[in-house]
Amino acid sequence: MDIKKILSLVDHTLLSQSATWEEIKALLDDGIKYSCASCCIPASYVKQAKEYVGEQLPICVVVGFPNGYSTTAAKCFETEDAVNNGVDEVDMVINIGWLKDKKYDLILEEINAIKAACHGKVLKVIIETCLLTDEEKIKMCEIVSNSNADFIKTSTGFSTAGATMHDVELFAKHVSNGTKIKAAGGISSIEDAEKFISLGASRLGTSRIVKIAKALEKGEEHDKQDTSY
Repeated sequence: MDIKKILSLVDHTLLSQSATWEEIKALLDDGIKYSCASCCIPASYVKQAKEYVGEQLPICVVVGFPNGYSTTAAKCFETEDAVNNGVDEVDMVINIGWLKDKKYDLILEEINAIKAACHGKVLKVIIETCLLTDEEKIKMCEIVSNSNADFIKTSTGFSTAGATMHDVELFAKHVSNGTKIKAAGGISSIEDAEKFISLGASRLGTSRIVKIAKALEKGEEHDKQDTSY
């Protein structure tokens, strides 16, 4: 698969607690240069980021991140605030305790409340697969498919593990109603990215694919220099 196609599906991501504006700005520059699907950044930088990129690049933000146990009202406020600051996409974390307690109606209500707060913006639902059984993952496929959200997403990247091939394959078998799949966390090679896409992911949350593209670009430039002598 052409690396440009892969990059077009990447949510280029920087969510570290110590992220500075200079680092965010560099991420945005790369997102524009490599035509990424979006840049996913902390909420405190959304307004500044949107002013910086304009319409050149969608901006994505995380809500209820990374633990998911904020109240629904708090998550909706985060979402409304991000939308008011110009965000294009929202990645929310479910209340995992509610899932363990089988409070399925509450999870569905929360997803739909946050989607309403998105005011038409894309909503991705992070279910943190590394903390779930396959039965729970399948149930979340059903809930997200029956909600107004746009994507089901594997992971925050801040728990015990990230995306796995098994989870994306499981999602692909059990989502419906046009629900899309985002794999995130630990995607570290072009081969991994291609495999996740082939299994059904239409978004990839990662920072490493752009780094690989940069390395390949430098290698090509070096090769050209070598052949000119």
